[in-house]
Amino acid sequence: MLTRDGVRLNADIYRPDMTGEYPVLLMRQPYGRAIASTVVYAHPVWYAEQGYIVVIQDVRGRGTSEGEFRLFANEVDDGVDTLDWALRLPGSSGDVGMYGFSYQGMTQLYAASGYPEALKTICPAMLATDLYKDWAYEGGAFCLQMNLAWAMQLEAEGARLKGDETAYREFVRASRHLPFYDEIPASPEILKTLAPDSFYHEWLHNSDYYPDGYWPTLTPNLDDVDLPMLHIGGWFDTYLRGTVHFYREMSDRSEYPQYLIVGPWAHLPWGRRAGNADYGPLAASPIDELQIRWFDYFLKGIDTGILSEKPVTLFEMGSNCWREFDTWPERSTQSYLLASTGLAAVREDSGLLLPEDESDERESPNGSQNRVYQNISVSTSVELEEMAEMEGEEEVLPDVIDWLVHDPWRPVPALGGHAAFPAGSFDRAALDCRSDILTYTSDTLDEDLHLAGEGFAEIYCRADTPSFDLCAVLSEVRSDGGVWNFTQGYVRIDGGEMPVKIQLQPTCIRIPKSHQIRLSLSAACFPAYPVNPGTGQAPSLARLIEAQIITISVGSGNSFPSRIVLPSIVNY
Repeated sequence: MLTRDGVRLNADIYRPDMTGEYPVLLMRQPYGRAIASTVVYAHPVWYAEQGYIVVIQDVRGRGTSEGEFRLFANEVDDGVDTLDWALRLPGSSGDVGMYGFSYQGMTQLYAASGYPEALKTICPAMLATDLYKDWAYEGGAFCLQMNLAWAMQLEAEGARLKGDETAYREFVRASRHLPFYDEIPASPEILKTLAPDSFYHEWLHNSDYYPDGYWPTLTPNLDDVDLPMLHIGGWFDTYLRGTVHFYREMSDRSEYPQYLIVGPWAHLPWGRRAGNADYGPLAASPIDELQIRWFDYFLKGIDTGILSEKPVTLFEMGSNCWREFDTWPERSTQSYLLASTGLAAVREDSGLLLPEDESDERESPNGSQNRVYQNISVSTSVELEEMAEMEGEEEVLPDVIDWLVHDPWRPVPALGGHAAFPAGSFDRAALDCRSDILTYTSDTLDEDLHLAGEGFAEIYCRADTPSFDLCAVLSEVRSDGGVWNFTQGYVRIDGGEMPVKIQLQPTCIRIPKSHQIRLSLSAACFPAYPVNPGTGQAPSLARLIEAQIITISVGSGNSFPSRIVLPSIVNY
């Protein structure tokens, strides 16, 4: 097909082996159309066998399509032009839906923002409408490993299309061993030399968000877009925050059905395993069958029963089954206060998570919470309970400081989660033994704990440098001693405001009774994020040699009520 400015875009078209008119399913991608996102979806032949004309198109400047590829720059007009062309294909019923994940998910949103008449529904998966806070950066920290790996992939494909074998080999080699140790670690020489026009440089240099700056111009304008949408995410996907935020935004304002499904998956693949955890046969992806039911309803007018089901379907890790909700879970919360003997960096029995029962909090005459904390040492929650009994009805927690020393020579490594690869859940028991990780662990649970939704940590902390990072990881401590991460968050701190709030990745999990939960705090999660040198410089300027040892104090007790707030659910 030809775009409005005369650029030829190429596509593969798969048709049902029958005569008649059929709706069109469109996917637009930058990785070569023969792949057709089969890393997570069924092959287009399967979709054609379900009674659809399937179009897999190379976006501008990729595959065999003409033109210059610029990240997201042409996807609005090209998407609209493609939809206008697709509705007129021989055998088309005139109704078009779109599907795809990641970049292919974004092409749906950009196309929809052009209000094409033919587009009746979309199934956006694993994407972010706020490209700054939900894609390129998290908590103000640059998502180094994901952004760099993606840039290498795109630039390698660009070199291949140009026939530049030398550059292609260099990018392939670098992608297998990502360059994190150049003069400026976040700005590797290979990209500056071989890909000076890569989007990566713009993302790196725009480390702050301004309402009239770079990021709003790149983000699709969806203010007036309204279509039925099936939103798809994974608990260990790096863009889950964006998926959930977009679903909640659309469900609040849309006149059409908005459905969300989140499985125990990383960005890819979508199977029963994520990391070293096996979530059972029910975790295998149901997305292909679900999308056909969705498209059959909105493109063929077939009542598949999908709208009689609850709009939010979440896979509950731990019980390893699917749960349905009327809305995104926003019910009750369970808070845990941090307590310590001051040795949370070296002893796993020093740092504690103590349930905070808000119903027992009493107000003092001036309106503040009336708790009594004594400057004493504690080692177990049993001792805390005994002290509380001695003090009558008032809680007793000590004011304690834990010291965390970050050494840039040996930064805390990333292990699973959503921001590194391999992503998913791993046993981090050995990692938590490091003395540059503070651990706070609850007592064994008296009953199953069901969590669903978004939680956060509030940490009272200071550092001896102008800037520092803080990583919070929540894990399930099993009776066999295994420590399995299930959600985490990251933030870059510039300045001295307290408490520091760390937003955690959304999750849904059942932690059985007799198990425990643990909060692990560290000042790095490398190479998921760059090592903060402590200087306050942006990652585009921070030189490797300038990285400093950083000492961080983390407080707990009356003066420093650090805590985690988890989205608990009592009944389904």
